Amino acid sequence: MRKIIIAALLVSTGAFSQSAIIPADVEKPYKYEFTIVKELAATPVKDQAKTGTCWSHAMTSFMESELIRTGKGEHDLSEMFVVRHNYIRRIKDNVLRRGRGNVAPGSIGHMYTWVMKNVGLMPEEAYHGIAYDSEKHNHDDLNQWVKSINTTAIEMKKPLPVEIVEGVLDAYLGKVPQSFVYQGKEYTAESFRNWMGLNPDDYVEITSFTHHPFYEKVMVEVPDNWDYEKMYNVPLEDMMQIIDNAINSGYTVAWDGDLSEPGYAFQHYVAVNTVEDIRNQKQLSAKAVEIPVTQESRQVYFETFQTVDDHLEHITGIAKDQDGVKYYKTKNSFGTERNGTGYHYLSEEYVKGKTISIVVNKNSIPKSIRKKLGI
Repeated sequence: MRKIIIAALLVSTGAFSQSAIIPADVEKPYKYEFTIVKELAATPVKDQAKTGTCWSHAMTSFMESELIRTGKGEHDLSEMFVVRHNYIRRIKDNVLRRGRGNVAPGSIGHMYTWVMKNVGLMPEEAYHGIAYDSEKHNHDDLNQWVKSINTTAIEMKKPLPVEIVEGVLDAYLGKVPQSFVYQGKEYTAESFRNWMGLNPDDYVEITSFTHHPFYEKVMVEVPDNWDYEKMYNVPLEDMMQIIDNAINSGYTVAWDGDLSEPGYAFQHYVAVNTVEDIRNQKQLSAKAVEIPVTQESRQVYFETFQTVDDHLEHITGIAKDQDGVKYYKTKNSFGTERNGTGYHYLSEEYVKGKTISIVVNKNSIPKSIRKKLGI
């Protein structure tokens, strides 16, 4: 009783402000808080806007971090130069497959390094990739035209004339310069790539699925792997070790995985492996309960289509939340208007369960695993 009387006196004398009185049945909102453990340099966040080019944005950001790591400094590379040449490849592939190919905008990491190796690269200032009336990228019309010319070629049973393909791409992405001046020097796409000093053959894709043998190159059955390229298959424990070793050794990681999950909530800056739908919650009442992932459960996710290939991002660091749980700091390509800083945090369990593949510099792979892979 004495305590109640003292509390009443304090309130009446103003010792407690009105805002300090919180009803007992009102829960305080939960907020994830992160402490950086390891962070690597990356270029500013970009916005893929209305395009399906996350793969090129993630890989471009990854290569830009590689340039910083190797001492070349910060450079802004063109995503759309790679996208353009990827379209040329896949359009031809689709016609040769009698229309059974994939001419949608999505792709995966090795398609970037293919263009890098066989064509070259350009800086953003030499090829911005917008030849239409828009400040931001918008490929709605381009995708329809690509689909249309492919359909017509199949119906006519004729190869698509190069002039038609180039004309559509020129109309929306702009003509590609034969040469350009960058920082006072003239380059072609090939000589620019050579000047950067990055070797496309240094970059490998890693995956982890039990329906293929481990420590061999296998073809992962996802629609965006339209050229049927193979990647190295390793146990889940090795894949996670590769990611950690890369980050802790100063190398970033390009991540290909699944964003269509109830625990992928960029408004809360997290992706966690949970059945709770936090992506549609403006405010969290509690921390989401995560489901531990094993090699077996990861396989079930994939074979029952709970894990799909629909997004690529760029892992640039490691962090921990206020409970000591491990996360990977990840750079997205949704700009900063929708996603705060443009970064969010993928939990370790999320990465275990929802990764399709990663791209790393082969020199960042632990020696014991490299030996097993024959790299």
